[in-house]
Amino acid sequence: MSKRVKRNAASVLVRAPAATVAVPAWRTVLQQAMQAHQADDLDTAERLYREVLDLRVAQPDALHYLGVLCHQRGRSDEGVELIRTALQGTPKHPDAHNNLGNIHKECGRLREAECCYRKALEYGPQHHNALSNLAVVLEAQQRPQEAFEAYEKLLKLAPGFAQGYYLLGLFLRNNAQNIEHIEQSVNCFREAYARQPRFVQALEALSVSLYTLGRKEEAKQVYRDWLERDPDNPVPRHMLAACGGAEAPVRADDDYVRDTFDSFADSFDEQLLKNLDYRAPEVLAAALAAVLPAPAASLDVLDAGCGTGLCAPLLRPYARQLAGVDLSGGMVRKARQRGGYDALEVAELTAYLQQQCRAWDVVLSADTLVYFGELGVVLAAAHGALRPGGWVAFSLEMEEGEEDRATLTASGRYRHSHCHVVHALEQAGFDDIRITEDSLRKEFGVPVRSWVVLARRGDGPQGA
Repeated sequence: MSKRVKRNAASVLVRAPAATVAVPAWRTVLQQAMQAHQADDLDTAERLYREVLDLRVAQPDALHYLGVLCHQRGRSDEGVELIRTALQGTPKHPDAHNNLGNIHKECGRLREAECCYRKALEYGPQHHNALSNLAVVLEAQQRPQEAFEAYEKLLKLAPGFAQGYYLLGLFLRNNAQNIEHIEQSVNCFREAYARQPRFVQALEALSVSLYTLGRKEEAKQVYRDWLERDPDNPVPRHMLAACGGAEAPVRADDDYVRDTFDSFADSFDEQLLKNLDYRAPEVLAAALAAVLPAPAASLDVLDAGCGTGLCAPLLRPYARQLAGVDLSGGMVRKARQRGGYDALEVAELTAYLQQQCRAWDVVLSADTLVYFGELGVVLAAAHGALRPGGWVAFSLEMEEGEEDRATLTASGRYRHSHCHVVHALEQAGFDDIRITEDSLRKEFGVPVRSWVVLARRGDGPQGA
């Protein structure tokens, strides 16, 4: 019987050892450890896995799953060594090779991940999770033809695997060279939803592809049908407005943001991994480096909309205290696993900032304010949360034109004009406003034009 620890889209597998007539003590403890692991009781699971290893030195299953657990808790190097030790005892274990690949993949070691997935497939040719993961890392290494072949092989191997159709649809859309590829993505998303009717991410992806093809009424109808089946769901309600089927709100509803990112938390880094041009954390950190003192762990820094914690290692050298806040509990859980923060909190950003009077030297927000239309209220809250001389840094998607305007797009995110950004910052009380244009990621294979924004709270000498 195969059991799962729900952790990410790569499907960490926990397989129970075969039952025996007389069950040794270590097997009983191993079963208890696995049950605790599946229930996300990581403290208990770790203690029990180590108890197994005391009872039976180098027991491969305990080493393997303890390695997975260590990675979940932000101790990835330890996890790698544990799984490698497990593989010394069971070198032909496809699940262990796959999970070792998952750790390498999530740590950005794509070549190592690829080797692990190929090993998993060598010893388990029917291991469709390993094949799915292999396709992802091939795409991330900008080897699209090999990735496409892996996705095709995956669907032949597992024709009922809804996630496979969804991933192929994203691949076709993200790497589209012509309209036909986007049309093919529509078919993939329809197939994914047909095979798994609760797979709502496939519905959202379907509508975005339809909108991109100019089939706007079909895109709206997808959301209308979804709302008819699930009238209280904030996702189709927001996305219908994004497609022009309802009045656009001044900012994305909290429930929409929370539900969207909770559902994507386990695969969020993987989706970014597939897009090597995602650069918001690095670009914002570089912009801050030009105005902050040399890194000396002397500043109080807030990662506002921290997501899974991608900014933490870039901000840590500057921070005496590094805190993160995000509306999505799922994202904060992943950030906590990654480590690097002194404090993490689940909260709505504006309300959180309004309670942080002069608490921070730096407030950074990477790709979070794209879910705010009118920026005035949140930037006023950021101004109040900064100490005199403190800096705010954030990224936005660019709206062209001279007007003061914020526009909700079919992606569900807002674009902001230069005039709107400057006006909101000035009204909030910021000075030394610096706005540059850049491309921080791609969408459908095309660079998204973006703003990189820095501004300083005046009335103090701190900073450059």
